[in-house]
Amino acid sequence: MAEEKKVDPEKQNEEIIDQQSVTNAENNKKDETLKDKGKDKKTVFNKSRIVSKKYEEKIADLENRLNELNDNYLRLFSEFDNYRKRTNRERLDLLKSASEETIIGLLPVLDDFERAIAAVEKNGITGIDADGIKLIYNKLLNILKKKGLEPLQAEGEVFNTDFHEALTTVPAPDDDMKGKVIEEVEKGYLLNGKVIRFARVIVGQ
Repeated sequence: MAEEKKVDPEKQNEEIIDQQSVTNAENNKKDETLKDKGKDKKTVFNKSRIVSKKYEEKIADLENRLNELNDNYLRLFSEFDNYRKRTNRERLDLLKSASEETIIGLLPVLDDFERAIAAVEKNGITGIDADGIKLIYNKLLNILKKKGLEPLQAEGEVFNTDFHEALTTVPAPDDDMKGKVIEEVEKGYLLNGKVIRFARVIVGQ
């Protein structure tokens, strides 16, 4: 019959103590590892917040710069649009009045033609010469009308200093003609709506 092994109680206690020590050490190590991981997570989180704040500041700065550039663009666009409209308007005005001096220089020629036609009609002259004078006058007048020339209507109209220049006043033949143009001495003209020569008239009073 085999002999039973005797267990030394002290040795058994030592082994239990050693196992508990190992277990405690392992648990402590795990706790330290968990603490380190927690610290690492906290550090990463703090770093992430710092980076996020920097990006937010950068985005805000970029948005401010974008708004500033947009404002500058809109201001420049508005100024350019105003400049374009102004230059277009000035160009149109220049085109309208470019021939003003030339047309003003031709007005005495029209006056001479009108006097010649009046003399022809007064003296009862007919024929090719009379017709030729009228033809040339009408041709010249039509060309100038296409450039914007327009004769002013004066005789019988109420005297208006915006269009008429009074040479003298005479007693009106009747009450209806008081303050009105009785006779037109020299015809006035408009060029594209602008007076280039006032009508020289005699006014009734």
